Order: sequence, then structure tokens, then C-alpha cells
Amino acid sequence: MGVPSLQLDLPLRMDLDAKRSLAREIGSVYAEVMGVSLEFITVAIHDLGPGGVWRCGGDGPEPAGLVMCDVRAGRPAATRELLARRIVDVCVRVCGLEERRLKVEFTQHSGDEMYHPHLGGFAPDWAPDTGEGTG
Repeated sequence: MGVPSLQLDLPLRMDLDAKRSLAREIGSVYAEVMGVSLEFITVAIHDLGPGGVWRCGGDGPEPAGLVMCDVRAGRPAATRELLARRIVDVCVRVCGLEERRLKVEFTQHSGDEMYHPHLGGFAPDWAPDTGEGTG
């Protein structure tokens, strides 16, 4: 079983309840789109405060948000695009960030690059015909 890791770097401050709510919502979106159980999802929220994340551009840097998704390799691009769009929607609605200032990146791993003691070791590689996926 593989476990997805989602890391959000945000240019704002959030209290514990807001972080928990955001993690719940991001985790739910991931579980729905990728067909996994919530118990396998890890969400890290880095609320770096104003000036913590920047998007560089011709008019100078602008505050931005970054979401890094570490997942098992093999998901179709259309599935990852749907996930990215849904994550952006959550960040816009919950965090008040501008869509154009958000970026979602995927790093895909083989199962043997994800070791999880609570799952008994390395994750198997993802395959579309295995029923419920786990990352």
C-alpha cells in the first residue's frame, strides 16, 4: 500500500483548527479523485506567513502558493489534472488565494521509494486494475 504525501506551502498564517479543516478537505479531494482510503493520506501544511512563498514574473515577485504531491507513478495525466484543479479550488475557497498564483506539482515514485512502517514496508507499484488504489 502506498501513501500519498501532499505538502502545501502557503503565504499566510492559519490556526490549528483551520489547518485541520484544510487537511481534511484536501485529503477528501485526494481520496475521491485518486480512489484511495483517507487513512493512507498525509498532508503537511506550511503556513509560512506573508512573504513566505513568491511567484517570480516580469513585474516582480508576487505572493503565491505551492502544493507538492508525492504519489505513486502511473496515474493518467487527466486524473492528475483533475486532482490539481480540485486542490486549487480548495485553496482558493478556503485560503483566499488567487487561482493564478497557485501551482501544483507532482512527483511520481515507484512503490519501493515509499516506505511506511504502519503499512508494513514498501508500497506496491500502482496499477489500474487492482481495485481501490492506495496512493
